[in-house]
Amino acid sequence: MNQIQALLSKGQLHSVCESAQCPNIGECFANKTCTFMILGDICTRNCAFCAVTHGKPCSPDPNEPEMVGLTAKQLGLKHVVVTSVTRDDLPDGGAGQFAATIHAIRQENPEATVEVLIPDFGGQDAPLKQVIAAAPHVLNHNIETVPRIYPTVRPGARYEQSLQLLKNVASICPDEQIMTKSGLMLGLGETQEEVIGVMIDLLKVGCKTLTLGQYLRPSSQHHPVVEYVHPDKFDELSGIGEELGFRQVVSGPLVRSSYHAAESFAQLNA
Repeated sequence: MNQIQALLSKGQLHSVCESAQCPNIGECFANKTCTFMILGDICTRNCAFCAVTHGKPCSPDPNEPEMVGLTAKQLGLKHVVVTSVTRDDLPDGGAGQFAATIHAIRQENPEATVEVLIPDFGGQDAPLKQVIAAAPHVLNHNIETVPRIYPTVRPGARYEQSLQLLKNVASICPDEQIMTKSGLMLGLGETQEEVIGVMIDLLKVGCKTLTLGQYLRPSSQHHPVVEYVHPDKFDELSGIGEELGFRQVVSGPLVRSSYHAAESFAQLNA
């Protein structure tokens, strides 16, 4: 664990593992893997579920893409996962930094596969196309929760906008050169029928890979946990998702967007 923290510190990099208080950090760091978080560690939005710091961020670091590529190489990562804070302050929402990071990873690790977990870019098409042009292997955009709960949990986002983003990826890459992926948190007050409704919506826009995990409250200032979902329910929802048509549903209390992402990608491409 100390080795990864030292490498991140040396490269002046951030990980969502630390910033979002991921419960799997010990396991992942012990296995010498992490999810890089680019564009700093301060988000311009203030979602009710997220532990990432909200405020006024600094300008993007021009050295960040290269340092992500070099650090991924030092860690020997075969599958590199990159996410970011939301940067509504930037004209392109940070898409240029995503593209530069993907290129830097390829330059340093030509055999590695790349997965990006992107924000909604304010619904703009041009930033999304910029990320797609850099050709990541997996493009993840989390739907997070059911439409009814969006105004409370994600006041700066819109359910339909996130669905449209995923649909646009599928329409730009109709031959599935880039795999789309999304995820939901459970325990925020949603019903099973609402979760199934979101599954159907995701399949309609071409998303075939889904993660389901338990929401854990970062602090007393965040949205409360309405329900701790039983592991059997996660298994049930996984089966329902696969019956509906998902190629892969990774579901469990500790599952997060990038949890065992390398293994999941390998299974899909075996």
